[in-house]
Amino acid sequence: MFRMHKLITAVIAASLFTAPVMAAELTGTLKKIKDTGVMKVGHRDASVPFSYLDDQQKAIGYSVDICMKIVDRVKAELKMPKLKVEFVPVTSQTRIPILMGGNIDVECGSTTNSVERQKQVDFAPTYFVTGTKIIVKKSSGIKGYDDLKGKTVVFTQGTTNERAMKAYNDEKKLGINFLPSKDHAESFLAVQTDRAVAFPMDDILLYGLKAGAKNPDDFVVVGEFLSDDPYAIMLRRDDPQFKKVVDDAVKAVYKSGEINKIYTKWFQSKIPPKGINLNFPMSDGLKEAIKNPNNTGVGPCGKMKC
Repeated sequence: MFRMHKLITAVIAASLFTAPVMAAELTGTLKKIKDTGVMKVGHRDASVPFSYLDDQQKAIGYSVDICMKIVDRVKAELKMPKLKVEFVPVTSQTRIPILMGGNIDVECGSTTNSVERQKQVDFAPTYFVTGTKIIVKKSSGIKGYDDLKGKTVVFTQGTTNERAMKAYNDEKKLGINFLPSKDHAESFLAVQTDRAVAFPMDDILLYGLKAGAKNPDDFVVVGEFLSDDPYAIMLRRDDPQFKKVVDDAVKAVYKSGEINKIYTKWFQSKIPPKGINLNFPMSDGLKEAIKNPNNTGVGPCGKMKC
């Protein structure tokens, strides 16, 4: 009986000792979230249908839905069901500095996982596969990239599409005049108002901008893919504890088949605020990414031809 009492006492003492040790073992982003009681989610304001604002100025979209699954996983991991979630707006230029500076914990937008960016940040499993094309006015008569010779092309600063278009211009010596802009909405407006004849961007984002235009039939998306860009949620580098939670959350959405419902909601149904339907079927590239989430397929520039 005495020996049993000693054993029970030892077990209780060990449990009292290990509880704070377990808490102390939290590192990086998980520790930051635990200590502050807040998880900060970076979002875009015009990357339809991935991450954008509805008519109530609330962040919504395909990548936002996936990010909320990550939030749920973090809540469970930290045993914090009432964890506060703060949405922080970012742009193509600010998303990496804001993430690296600790002002957001994950970036839920439309960001390409590239080898170059991996020098600064880390990525969750691929959740979309797209590539660079251009949107032009149908009346422009532009059928492809070579028709842009000597013309003005607008680009969103800090994107892989900027790099792809400039590389093609240098290779083909087209003498394109480039016009920088701060975001996709501003870039598309430049085409709408004839300040530029074309806007290179990931094709799915161009279809989203086209669908939301006052007269969608006035515009057309043209050109072969200049790049093959896998989208993924960004997080800070060298944070294996948090990355495991993020990766496990995304993989669970894939394994359960819930990704199909999320995809249908944003790409094959009417979406707010205008009730447009992109009617964009899931690509073979995305199906492969879902089937093999550990294989990013990332090349030197995403898988860019540059």
